[in-house]
Amino acid sequence: QVQLVESGGGLVQPGGSLRLSCAASGIIVSINAMGWYRQAPGKERELVVIITNGGTINYADSVKGRFTISRGNDKNTVYLQMNSLKPEDTAVYYCNADVTTYRGGSYRRDYWGQGTQVTVSS
Repeated sequence: QVQLVESGGGLVQPGGSLRLSCAASGIIVSINAMGWYRQAPGKERELVVIITNGGTINYADSVKGRFTISRGNDKNTVYLQMNSLKPEDTAVYYCNADVTTYRGGSYRRDYWGQGTQVTVSS
């Protein structure tokens, strides 16, 4: 199995910054893509940013120029640097990974972290 552990959420004032981390562990053959989604109260979960194994990055228009995703050297960890935060960025942020794992044979599936709350408020 594969586990995703997130950290770094919290309360920040508008215009402030936060950095989220997500570490994947377990039986990992390869991580095909890894990224962040968010869900605000009363809204559907939406993509924030994703990075593929090849390094292609796709940001939601609402965060372009403010958020930056990066990977650790082992490529099993991703970071989300969030700058110029706005109240509308308030949500639970979920790490997601498209992983090829192994149990009797290799297979590919999505994994989710437990979520971390980001609140932007004065």
